[in-house]
Amino acid sequence: MTTDTTGTCPFGFRAAEPPRQVPHGAPEAAAVVPAASPPAAASGSAPVADWVDPARLMADPYPIYERLRAESPVAWVPVLNKYLVTTFADCHAVEQDQETFSANVSGATMNRALGARPMLRKDDPEHAADRAAVNPTLRPKNIKDTWAPVFERNARTWLDVLADMGPEEADLNRDYAAPVASQNLIDLLGLKDVAVEDMRRWSHAFIAGAGNLLDDAEIWARCDAAQEELDTLLAGLIPYYRQHPDGSITSALANSGLPRDNVASNVKLTISGGMNEPQHMVTNMVWALSRHPEQRAKVLADPSLWPAVFDEAVRWISPIGMYPRETTRAVVLGGVELPAGAPLGVVVGSANRDEARFTDAAAFDIFRPKQAHLAFGSGVHLCAGHWAAKTSIGQIAVPLLYRRFPGLRTNERRAEAWDGWVFRGLTSLPVTWQD
Repeated sequence: MTTDTTGTCPFGFRAAEPPRQVPHGAPEAAAVVPAASPPAAASGSAPVADWVDPARLMADPYPIYERLRAESPVAWVPVLNKYLVTTFADCHAVEQDQETFSANVSGATMNRALGARPMLRKDDPEHAADRAAVNPTLRPKNIKDTWAPVFERNARTWLDVLADMGPEEADLNRDYAAPVASQNLIDLLGLKDVAVEDMRRWSHAFIAGAGNLLDDAEIWARCDAAQEELDTLLAGLIPYYRQHPDGSITSALANSGLPRDNVASNVKLTISGGMNEPQHMVTNMVWALSRHPEQRAKVLADPSLWPAVFDEAVRWISPIGMYPRETTRAVVLGGVELPAGAPLGVVVGSANRDEARFTDAAAFDIFRPKQAHLAFGSGVHLCAGHWAAKTSIGQIAVPLLYRRFPGLRTNERRAEAWDGWVFRGLTSLPVTWQD
């Protein structure tokens, strides 16, 4: 198998969702759908943000988000072929009303990429049936009692790898964040005899397929090959887990009574995004603390602050920045008339920087008053894996990292790399721990 580089939960892409975000290691360039006019029923109502540049979104979306919130919080963006929703209030309103703002979006390439429609492209009651299968595995007590020891074992294993790379060569994403997230996901899913490299390769293939807006045959070939490999694995695992159930997500799905295609698509869904978000949480936390040494010093002196670091980091740089919805009827959102069938991008990465919700929202401040954010969504699609992320990353992977290397910080002598706005994170983060 080839080695590649690089879940909250794995919100995916859809046919009208450019630019396509490709995590680090996937070779595809971002695809852009040709500019389009807003649906006729909305013409004359929606502001048109024809100035939005996909390349600038990829490089640093936050200045664009700030301008959209100020000028047109619900705007038609021609280059993306969708309305972007950018304020906290409007994003939250969408999340609380699945009857009007459906997750079952038209033309979803995710369905093609994963072989069937996964739970993230369903509304209740279908969504609830799929979600009920995995909820017991991901409940807080089960995560603490069953999975925290597994997460700690994996973190300690890859801390040794990071140490072996040395303070002049170590890349936190490559040598720690990505493999820890991958191994945690392998274990949570109960995918026996799967290598970290294969998990990462499958994840990249499914994400590239879910964002294959231009119907690129090479991308589909890679995605189909990953599907075939995983389907072959599941052909043995599903009947095995029906006879020998355990606490894994695949076992729970296999014994849920859901059709086999549903089981397989939801396993692939978890793979497609369940690696990227935790990995980016690790690097984002370290990057933020490296740039705020006074806060870093206070955290190292008082480990009870780690939950606040995690919560502020995922608000400040949300690993999932946008996900799609589609209107089921004509509706007014943020003062803008939207027709039925309107494609929306719910930009939680912008909502979490909304000054109307968070004082000094652009600042990283672990001591800010506690207030709910949207990094894990809300409503019925609240990320099923958010407790797993908080435990594996916020309580284990990053605290253990600083316990092993108290002097850990970004290495300014080597270049870091950021990418994405749908999935936002560091694709390379050189670090050192020498004085």
